[in-house]
Amino acid sequence: MRFDLKAVDAAQRVIALRLEAANEAIARDLARQQGYAVLSVEGRTLALGALFERRDRFPLVLFSVELLALLEAGLNLVEALQALAEKSPAGETRRVLSKVLGALRQGERFSSALGRFPQHFPALYAATVRSSEQTGDLRESLARFIAYREELDKVRKRIASAAIYPAILLVVGGLVLAFLTLYVVPRFARIYEDISAGLPFFSAVLLAAGRWIEQHGVAAAALALAAALLAGFLLRQAGVRAGLNARLWRLPALGERMRIYQLARFYRTVGMLLRAGVPALRALDMVGDLLAAQLRERLGRARALLAEGKPFSEALTSVGLATPIATRMLAVGERSGAMGEMMDRIARFHDEETERFVEAFVRAFEPILMAVLGLAVGLVVVLMYMPIFELAGSLQ
Repeated sequence: MRFDLKAVDAAQRVIALRLEAANEAIARDLARQQGYAVLSVEGRTLALGALFERRDRFPLVLFSVELLALLEAGLNLVEALQALAEKSPAGETRRVLSKVLGALRQGERFSSALGRFPQHFPALYAATVRSSEQTGDLRESLARFIAYREELDKVRKRIASAAIYPAILLVVGGLVLAFLTLYVVPRFARIYEDISAGLPFFSAVLLAAGRWIEQHGVAAAALALAAALLAGFLLRQAGVRAGLNARLWRLPALGERMRIYQLARFYRTVGMLLRAGVPALRALDMVGDLLAAQLRERLGRARALLAEGKPFSEALTSVGLATPIATRMLAVGERSGAMGEMMDRIARFHDEETERFVEAFVRAFEPILMAVLGLAVGLVVVLMYMPIFELAGSLQ
């Protein structure tokens, strides 16, 4: 469910937020974790038309890359933002950049101007910029954020590319089965109408379904469309997604891999914030919404231990937010004083582990999927032709 919030930020400005959460309490918690004091919350039920709505997203990574290039070319911040606003087509991007420029011309800091748009500039981005205002090196902070997002997206892109071939197999196999069921089977059903009493049981069931589809084609199409729309609507609901995610986490092998993937994102984000100069407790507060619901409660306990003076390695290990490898590497980072760099190395180690698992899984899954689809298509064909085989046998 989507919620519209009015909140007060750190600069005591009233801003508008839009968050998706399972209920109002979770939406309030997400806003508080980002450092906002919530004034009001209004829930918005997802309408059917919103299944197909086009979201005008702000291209944060592209904006950062282009801003860094202009700053390195010698332009100052206002000139660079003005150039980016002028080149952007009319729309959300130009509107946001124009308002950021207006805030800068009124004397606000860049990080404060970005804080006006939390839906486009996440809290960790604003924190990175804020740290650069203290050190005077915005270019380094932008380069650090760009590298962070590229690393964060690398595993996601590899998982998506690995899923392309199985997805194509599923689509093609589904189309073949739909063609057989919706077109071929009804025509076979008409051929066997006079001998339906002597058909094998499963062939009779398949052909009866074919006759029903032929006689009620519009109703069948409407039912299939309604089922697809209902599935899409349910999958857009945060509560439904949370329930599905919780069931996936309970699967022995897959749940552990999902946990490692989440921890890699957690380590990489915290590492970037620590290298940007953000205090450890503040960094943990900012990354809470990146973790799955199953791990957020553990993060709260780890933060409490860290506030008591426990070292990072002990706090994270005691609540289950560190693998054996991560525990030892965190201890090394504590001794060397380079926790940010060490967390980034832990994230790379676990990302490589995830990539190896995905590649092995896809290599094993593809032949299994092909076999299942082949068996399904073959079963439909055999059931259609089985009466002919039996009739030929009776004639002999």
